[in-house]
Amino acid sequence: MIMTSDKIQISFAINGRRVQLAVPPALLLIDLIREGLSLKGTKPGCREGECGACTVLIDGEPVNSCLYLAVNIHNKEVTTVEGLSAGALDPVQQALISHGAIQCGFCTPGMVMTIKAFQNQCTARRVVPDREQIQKSLAGNLCRCTGYTKIVDAIESLFANR
Repeated sequence: MIMTSDKIQISFAINGRRVQLAVPPALLLIDLIREGLSLKGTKPGCREGECGACTVLIDGEPVNSCLYLAVNIHNKEVTTVEGLSAGALDPVQQALISHGAIQCGFCTPGMVMTIKAFQNQCTARRVVPDREQIQKSLAGNLCRCTGYTKIVDAIESLFANR
């Protein structure tokens, strides 16, 4: 990273695209994503790291972008909900739709990113999670509409054929 006047030069990949930008040291990742890069899928919810609506993946790990400084993505790979699909829905998105697990949609982008990270971790370890493990994987993501049962059903369906 190079600091020039009151900004820091960072280089990163977002949704597979290389980016170089000069950002203020205190800029939050959610603000860079939404305002600086015009990717509006990541939602600002509580801005305190409690609701999970702003979850993105950094090097494959779920992170609350409302608590993460943008300078910390230097030399990293960031994936937002927009980066999950190229023309077709990601299986996580399709499972949520198929199981009626989306209502107002506000929590959906963060929920999708958390589920995607969980799915990737289980696949890498060749683990088929049980309902309790699935429920625990959603800790940090609040949904005020669905009651979680349909969300858990949707996640469970991702592992049904394994």
